[in-house]
Amino acid sequence: MEWVLQALPGFLLFFCRISSFFVIAPVFAARNVPMQFKVGLSFFVAFITFFSIGLATPVAMDSLYILSVFREVLVGLSLGFIAYMFFQVVQIAGAFIDLQMGFGIANVIDPLTGAQSPILGNLKYMIATLLFLSFNGHHYLLEGIMRSYEWIPLNNDLFVKNYNGQLSDFMLKTFSQVFAISFQMATPLVVALFLTDVGLGLLARVAPQFNIFVIGIPVKIIVGFILLLLLFPGYELIYKEKFSTMLETMAKFFGLFAGS
Repeated sequence: MEWVLQALPGFLLFFCRISSFFVIAPVFAARNVPMQFKVGLSFFVAFITFFSIGLATPVAMDSLYILSVFREVLVGLSLGFIAYMFFQVVQIAGAFIDLQMGFGIANVIDPLTGAQSPILGNLKYMIATLLFLSFNGHHYLLEGIMRSYEWIPLNNDLFVKNYNGQLSDFMLKTFSQVFAISFQMATPLVVALFLTDVGLGLLARVAPQFNIFVIGIPVKIIVGFILLLLLFPGYELIYKEKFSTMLETMAKFFGLFAGS
């Protein structure tokens, strides 16, 4: 019993970081994943991680223990949010494309997040999730949160990094990178649909008898679907690069605390 009381504070800190990571991490945080599964997975991952590397660092339950709990929760949420942002790339790119194709007004409910999302963004999100699972990306996420204690130990200086602005600057740069990637993914279709608008405008000037408002939307939808059909084979390479960038960004987050 005495050994259990000594190990319990450290195990609870492990459980706080890992459970907060699963709250927001892609795939694991989906609404259609049962809550019992999330809690059970968090418990067993924390159990394995604690008995692998946590026994060497005893934790005292003193007056600063509550701050340690908040710090571990923030570390887990930060790691999960980095992975979540890179999954939102396809949603942002889909919103750009839907706005040009005329689907921007017809959003759908995403069953994975429970929020409204663009039609093509939801389609790309499901494809990205399937490719992520086929690449064993969920294994890399599990490995990342388990190995995070090698770079970000329990006595990390998260509050100091946040106070100095290093953490907020890192998140801002990551968001800028995510927005740039999403715009690059949507650029071919957006440019093609913009040129279609230009062609329809010229047609309206050359042949005013055509009702551009009637034929314009079907033409843009057909052009958009044809381009999607041509671009879909190349999305696998794009998603692979996106996932590798996500893992590299998580490694940079570790380096923020390791000083490298």
